[in-house]
Amino acid sequence: MAVRNHLVIFVKEPKLGQVKTRLARDIGAVAATHFYRRTMERVVRRLARDPRWQTWLAIMPDKAVSARRRWPAGLKRLRQGPGDLGQRMGRAFRTLPPGPAVIVGSDIPDIEPRHIARAFRALGSADAVFGPAEDGGYWLVGSRRRPRVPDLFADVRWSSGHALADTLRNLAGASVAFLETLDDVDDGAALSRAARSGR
Repeated sequence: MAVRNHLVIFVKEPKLGQVKTRLARDIGAVAATHFYRRTMERVVRRLARDPRWQTWLAIMPDKAVSARRRWPAGLKRLRQGPGDLGQRMGRAFRTLPPGPAVIVGSDIPDIEPRHIARAFRALGSADAVFGPAEDGGYWLVGSRRRPRVPDLFADVRWSSGHALADTLRNLAGASVAFLETLDDVDDGAALSRAARSGR
C-alpha cells in the first residue's frame, strides 16, 4: 500500500448550544453557531480537495458520522470517540493508514492549503510540527508517525495558555518544526481579529 499524507479536520456537528461555547458567552449561542457553521464549511471546502493529501473529517458526536447530508460527499469520515481533545487526537493518529498525518481544527478562518503543504514538508525531516495559536495553544499538530506514534498529548492543559508548552514537553528529544502563528476563534476578541483580517 502506498504511503500517503493524511490531513484530519476535526469538526463538530453545528448544533445550537453544542459548538463554540466560549465564543457564545461573548456573542450569544445563535451567532456562535452561525460563525462555526460558516467557518467550518469554508475551511473544509478550502482544504479537502487538494490532491497532495488524503482528507479525513473527524466528527463529533460519533452518531453524526452517518449524517451524510451534513458532510461533503466523497470525504472519508472518522468518529472522534470519547475523551478529551488529546485522547481524541491521539486516537486519530493511531488509527489512520500509514503516512505522515496533520490535524487541524475547523475554526481557523485564515488557514490555507499552503499551510498544510508546509506542515507536510516539515515532516520530511522533523518528528512533529505545530502551528502555534495566539492564545498559547495550537491550530495545527502533525506527526511523522514513524517509527512509532508518539504519545503527544499526556497531561496537556487544554483550553489554556499552556497547551503548546505541555505538548512540547511530551516531545523531549524529538525534532520539532513550527509554522506561523494563526488564531483559532474561541472568544469574542479572536472573532474581532478575524473580522479585521477579512475572513
